[in-house]
Amino acid sequence: MNNRIAIIDLGTNTFHLLIVEINGKTPILIHQETIPASLGEGGMKDGNIKSSAFERGLEALKQFNRQIELHQANKVKALATSALRSASNGAKFIDQVLSDTGIQIELINGDREAELIYSAVSAAINMGSNTSLIMDIGGGSVEFIICNQEQIFWKKSYDIGAARLMNRFHHSDPISKSDMEDLQAYLNTVLEDLKNEIQKFNPIQLIGSAGAFETYASLIDANFKASFEKPGFQIDLKEFEKIAQYIIESKKEERAKNPAIPEIRVNMIVVACLLTRYVLSLHTFQELKLSTYSMKEGILFEMIKN
Repeated sequence: MNNRIAIIDLGTNTFHLLIVEINGKTPILIHQETIPASLGEGGMKDGNIKSSAFERGLEALKQFNRQIELHQANKVKALATSALRSASNGAKFIDQVLSDTGIQIELINGDREAELIYSAVSAAINMGSNTSLIMDIGGGSVEFIICNQEQIFWKKSYDIGAARLMNRFHHSDPISKSDMEDLQAYLNTVLEDLKNEIQKFNPIQLIGSAGAFETYASLIDANFKASFEKPGFQIDLKEFEKIAQYIIESKKEERAKNPAIPEIRVNMIVVACLLTRYVLSLHTFQELKLSTYSMKEGILFEMIKN
């Protein structure tokens, strides 16, 4: 019998499927897929997943289930985060998925999400004894973890994901100066404790977990490709500032034509970029890195470890 595990990460913007075979302690990639389900469509202003997003999410999981059956995975682990945590019809979605596919979704809190992101990043990048700040920009929430290779010193999840920030602050094309000022003022208030913790622990590098950070890498290096086998990538800080300026000043039409920007990120990359630039402005980081591993790989490495 094979030892194949299917891991599903139900994010606010994207649903991810990872199927691996475990051979000893080494995972072998069998299948990987991402579907832009956009559960957080419209910023979930009324606290509900819209009916169109609800149906898209169900179809995505039916597609994943077909792949799980095709590749004969004998264990399935499905975890859901911010959108389903906060949606008033989140439980209904979870019940419907179980009824339609047999997939049991586990709802996790922000602290647990941060722990799994740490497991992923520490498998991708050897931080050694140096203190690092990990940042994971989701659609619904953003996780920050201050850590080294051995331990987490501080972690927190904030409901300031790109879908929420876009709905609240991105009202013109390109984004206006007043919207950017409003976003900055909001982050100054919401991230006050993050600023204090950065001063306290003095991290030497910022590590971005997948998502928007993969788009930055693609914009900087046309040959970049996210890889399961080579999950670490160095992002030059000066190059990041150049592409940040381009993203912030660009119109949606320009971004949509840029092959380095996936369709799912065309809208949200602007606020994600402003948020990244804001965090970089809080401290003199020596390096900016990308971990192509994110929560789904964190689940995998935790399962292997245990």
